[in-house]
Amino acid sequence: MSSIEQADLVPGYSISRLLKGGWHLAGGHGEIDRDDAIRDMAAFVEAGMTTFDCADHYIGVEEMIGDFRTAYPSLANSVRIHTKFVPDYGRLGNVHKAYVESIIDRSLRRLKVEILDLVQYYWWDTDIPGYIETAQFLSELRDAGKIAHLGVTNFNVAQLGRLVDAGIPIVANQLQYSPIDLRPQNAMIEFCQANNIKQLCYGTLAGGFFAERWLGEPEPTHPFDNRSLTKYKLIIDDFGGWALFQELLATLARIARRHDATIGQVALRWVLSRPTIVGAIVGATSTRHLAENAATFAFDLDGEDQAAIKSVTDRRTGPQGDCYDLERDKTGRHGAIMRYNQNEG
Repeated sequence: MSSIEQADLVPGYSISRLLKGGWHLAGGHGEIDRDDAIRDMAAFVEAGMTTFDCADHYIGVEEMIGDFRTAYPSLANSVRIHTKFVPDYGRLGNVHKAYVESIIDRSLRRLKVEILDLVQYYWWDTDIPGYIETAQFLSELRDAGKIAHLGVTNFNVAQLGRLVDAGIPIVANQLQYSPIDLRPQNAMIEFCQANNIKQLCYGTLAGGFFAERWLGEPEPTHPFDNRSLTKYKLIIDDFGGWALFQELLATLARIARRHDATIGQVALRWVLSRPTIVGAIVGATSTRHLAENAATFAFDLDGEDQAAIKSVTDRRTGPQGDCYDLERDKTGRHGAIMRYNQNEG
């Protein structure tokens, strides 16, 4: 198993460049054996994937990580834990400092830590007042020592710019980025370069679509096996449809053969090679692909590889617009599948 690279998110705060995602453990991806999931966390850490991504609204996941820390104290101190603060849609307009602090305190209890390494903030609808004031509350909790670093997730450039202008000390931005979703390249990466904000990416493997099992297969139809496939099939449709996606898969497969790698490894390596990208989040319900993912760092993509991928992605039809704008539209295809109220039942 190859060594997983580490990188500084900020000076003095290093993370693994592959992060273990927690969303897949929160439901909608098949049965989860809790004890197995906790044992698997130890295997990920021992393999070098020492940074976990979770959220206040990923049901049960913060508690699992907290129980992992208790069960494996020798590994607990080497783990970085990134969580989120995402008020329910129904709560927007009624978010005050005491509420924000109660959610942060709850995450501290669940994770069994004294300070949260990174809290990534999101507000479902910035037309509803309060999102800048809420970010300021989080900043005050950072100053109080309950949070080490502040990040955001799924804001577009204009929304993120208002937070930066308000003086919120944002060090990281979690966004969806892959060879089929290039929306971060429209303006976000340039903005983050200018403001010294690093990127943490999800959706890099398109919910599992970037894999040999889909190469040459007929277009799948509903219902899908899990929420990830449902979500990322919509992105494939926007990208240019199944036929163009098959061209991309075939291109990634040829590159993979050159490097004795897999399609998934090439997709991960492509994202990790982009400017300002510090890490990619890999969702997993087990250790089945752990060795494969860890081997992502055994090769580099050269200019020929990059050009071959670009020759396909240049013919995409979408997704259009800024980061997460499609998903933020509750009446659209992407927004209609989102779950907006999971923090308070």
